[in-house]
Amino acid sequence: MTENEKAVHATREWIETFVLGLNLCPFARHPYRNDKIRYVVFEGQDVVLLGELLVKELKILEETSPSVLETTLIIIRDCLTDFNEYLALFYASEELLEQIDYDGMFQLASFHPNYQFEDTEPTDAENYTNRSPYPIYHILREDSITRSIEAFPEVGDIPERNQDTMNKIGLLTLKKMLDDIHPTP
Repeated sequence: MTENEKAVHATREWIETFVLGLNLCPFARHPYRNDKIRYVVFEGQDVVLLGELLVKELKILEETSPSVLETTLIIIRDCLTDFNEYLALFYASEELLEQIDYDGMFQLASFHPNYQFEDTEPTDAENYTNRSPYPIYHILREDSITRSIEAFPEVGDIPERNQDTMNKIGLLTLKKMLDDIHPTP
């Protein structure tokens, strides 16, 4: 298995174990089970190339029907391991969406092995709602988000429910679950 195949495999296992297994996102089941998720691995250190890849993937999603391709995960394999550096670039990437007129059409979601919500400690279990084996940009279609919200009116309760789930499972168990998928150095 190549390093890119390992990255995709670990990401898929994370989706199965965390996102679907713990029901963190009730909207993920359909695209996952129907193979409507595109997995793209970014290798290298040049974040300019990462920005170019993001634009390319946005265009692919724009040109592809959601019935064929719902969403894309850009798995960042070789860089942005520092969460603060990742977050700074993630915010710049969100601004890029506005600059190239994709704001309102697409939205980015953020996942990282060291994800930490504002006003939490690094060891707070609730951070595991967004912890993943690799840094990931998740490109979502705004129309799909709107449809999901209409179908699931309690969408505002999801973050609190997920935090409660993570706190009940506990830090040590969550860390082991993620390490079993992809050990952290």
